[in-house]
Amino acid sequence: MLTLLAVLLLVNAAFNAIVWPRFLKRIADDPRARDAEGRRTRFYVVHAVLIAAALVIAAVSAVAAIVALVVG
Repeated sequence: MLTLLAVLLLVNAAFNAIVWPRFLKRIADDPRARDAEGRRTRFYVVHAVLIAAALVIAAVSAVAAIVALVVG
């Protein structure tokens, strides 16, 4: 059971590490990401924070999976 948990956590980490950076590029290229003066908008900042949180969760998932495999 612990191995299954570790595999699921690694899949979660890999998915987040692959998907979210690509999404950040799409957000940065979106016209709503900058205002008329070229400054970042709340649209960009909110999405950047959400993506950062997802990547932190991915890192924690990867570490937890490795710990589960080593301990288990």
